[in-house]
Amino acid sequence: MKNILISGGSGLIGQKITQLLELKGYSVAWLSRSKQQQKSFLWDVEKQTIDAEAVEWADAIIHLAGAGVAEKRWTEERKKIILNSRIDSTRLLYTAVENAAEKPNTFISASAVGFYGFDTGTTLMDETHESGSDFLAQVVVSWENEVKKMEELHLRTVMLRIGIVLDANGGALGEMMKPPIAAPLGKGDQWMSWISIEDLARMFVFALEKTTLQGVFNAVAPNPATNQQLTQAAAKAKGKPYVGIGVPGFVLKLVLGEMAAMVLGGNRVSSQKIQKAGFDFECPDLTPALKHIYS
Repeated sequence: MKNILISGGSGLIGQKITQLLELKGYSVAWLSRSKQQQKSFLWDVEKQTIDAEAVEWADAIIHLAGAGVAEKRWTEERKKIILNSRIDSTRLLYTAVENAAEKPNTFISASAVGFYGFDTGTTLMDETHESGSDFLAQVVVSWENEVKKMEELHLRTVMLRIGIVLDANGGALGEMMKPPIAAPLGKGDQWMSWISIEDLARMFVFALEKTTLQGVFNAVAPNPATNQQLTQAAAKAKGKPYVGIGVPGFVLKLVLGEMAAMVLGGNRVSSQKIQKAGFDFECPDLTPALKHIYS
């Protein structure tokens, strides 16, 4: 297995996976709407077109593409974009694989811990728990159902339910540390199941290389933290002032609308299944992980 095709490769996670794969000697290509510096093949999800050579070139596909969940306020139109970007891109890849004379043997897809629902309290959620009923949970359910169809084409299929990705240059942590003073959101006691971007990239490569791995795995570090713990530790690691008075929930609802439920709720998610499969975290604990991120 040497040729790896990535959808969403130009994003934060995709770039980190690309770097790691290339360091290990893999050839990596991205699916893109335009030519990139990185080797790329053209596709257009809206038009449902893809370069047929892309899938035939690939030994494995890593599927990350999907509209950002937290980028814009959740209007009804934005909700459709969030859902359809995931469903339509997965269906396009399914059709391309189905029609390919030479098929890849592995399909690894991003998913999200949003599967479990906006707020699951203190319960430690594992892969056997049922889905939530809110908007984001139903998006993830629909997305995973499309990904599972790859098994019909005899591809080894893995889905990684990603938690809050910690990286100094973007994602949730970047947004949390933007204000001049760091403060928890709401009461601050909601659980945040996090993972360092380095461990997440390593987990995708682990899923690629461990050929017995199949099914759904939570992509979170072993030690989740509350919003208050994470915010305070991040502020200390970055050298930013911290106040323990949370941003009131009603303010977040005014600013974010329905999306506020995503930051006011939380999930305490288990990493035991992926660890039992043999994955070792380099950053299992929050404080050392944040020190590394901001070093």
